[in-house]
Order: sequence, then structure tokens, then C-alpha cells
Amino acid sequence: MEFLQPEMECCESAVSSLSWALVLGGPVYLLRQTRTHTPYGRYRTARSRCCPARLAWFLQEAPALLLPLMMLLLLPGEQGGRAGEQGGRAGEQRGRAGEQGWRTGGRTGGTLLICTFMLHYFHRSCIYALRTRGQPVPLDIVLYAAVFCALNGFLQAHSLLHCTVYPQDALTQARMAAGFLLFLFGMIINIHSDDILRKLRRPGETVYRIPHGGLFEFVSGANFLGEILEWIGFAIAAGSFPAFAFAFFTVCSIGPRACQHHRDYLKRFEDYPRCRRAIIPFLL
Repeated sequence: MEFLQPEMECCESAVSSLSWALVLGGPVYLLRQTRTHTPYGRYRTARSRCCPARLAWFLQEAPALLLPLMMLLLLPGEQGGRAGEQGGRAGEQRGRAGEQGWRTGGRTGGTLLICTFMLHYFHRSCIYALRTRGQPVPLDIVLYAAVFCALNGFLQAHSLLHCTVYPQDALTQARMAAGFLLFLFGMIINIHSDDILRKLRRPGETVYRIPHGGLFEFVSGANFLGEILEWIGFAIAAGSFPAFAFAFFTVCSIGPRACQHHRDYLKRFEDYPRCRRAIIPFLL
């Protein structure tokens, strides 16, 4: 898929720095999680100062929804045609053609991609946050997650809206279609798995039970697998370095957590199904 360079200003240094931070930070965070647990959920320490689960999920996930939404709403309506105002009739035609190409191709592709990104975080911050029956979240985890979501929200939105213009036929190309389908498939798995986990507890309970149904019949981290598939699909559809960097970081951050949960289930329940894997059915 060829990309055209837009006439809008792109902060290439910021995009590159944040993307490489995700790529380099991913293995570091993965290594850290092989040695210790991130202290929230079942691994939360008793001394932690915490925020109620519903408020915590809203506060930490909302920046990745609100910041891209603001950037999308503030996007100028006119992007092309300047060359045509400075030249003769031929230049004007080229400017109009460029403007039409931006509107039908780049604008549509970038807008659809950022709306896909925001869809995940709308569910996380508005729907999942209201329905969760999870344990309180330590305040420092909420703060770190909110900062990450804000920076990554800026990175993905700025990259898609200001740094890349997709060709006019982008929405009909196989790679983007496959990416969107994988994202949707992963989101369905993620939402369905979260619903299974939520129903394991009655309101006010903090006990853990063995999840059954859906991909939980194959892996202990079905919800994590769904989210990983979401962001791999998003990266395939976007075809951008920032999107692939985020997908890579997601694998490094929640993949090990799925393995931790798997080991915890095996220790906690003697009758836990031994045929289940942690994150990849039949393999890992």
C-alpha cells in the first residue's frame, strides 16, 4: 500500500520517539513481569492506596478516547488546493485533485482508523468501567495507565490524522479490510470474555472462580488474547510504525499477565483444566 505525504505539519520527531519508546519499552516491561507482578487485581498488595474499580477504569482509559476525539474534531476542514491558488489553471486543477484525493482517500482512511481506535477505548472507559466488578486499583497504577493512554492516544491520532494520507482506494484494499476484520474479531472475543469473568462474581464479591465458555475453554487469558488480536488487526489496517509499535507493546505487556493468571489458576484450583494454555490455544 503506497502512502502519500500530506501537506499538514507532522511532528515526525515526536512520532518517531514515542514509537521507539513503545518498541524498546515493550521487552523491558516484559522482562520486569517475568520477575514480579504488576500490583493490581489479584496481585494487589493490602497496603496500596486504591481507587474504586469503576472510577479507576474510567480515569485511566478515558484519555485515549478524549484526546483523539478532540484532535479529530479540531482537524481543519480544508486540506488541499493551495497550489492551485498560486498557479494558473493547470495548477488549480492539480490542487483540486489533491484536495479531492485527501478527502476521499486520506481523510476517510485516517478518520475510520482513529474511530476504530476510539471504539475500543469508548467501550473500556464508558461501558466496561460501568459494568466491572473488579477490585479497587492502586492509585499509582491508575496514574501510570492514564499517562500511557494519553501519550499513545496522541501518538496514534497524530500519526493517522497528520502524518499519513492513504490512497483513494485504501478502503477497498485487502490488507485494510483484513485488519478491520481481525480488530472486530478480537474485540468480540475481548468483550465476550470480560462478560464471562464479570458473571463469575455477584455484586460485592472478590472471590475467584474458574471461567468457562468461549475461548476460556482453550486459554486462561481469553480476554487478553482478544485485545492482542484487536491491536494486531489495527496495526495491519493502519500499516504504520506507531500502530505496529503499539501492537508489539501490547503483546509484551498483557501477554505475560495472561501467563501469570494461568499459573495462578493452576495453583488456586486443583481441578483446573490441564489442557488449557495461557494465551495461545494449544501452544502457549
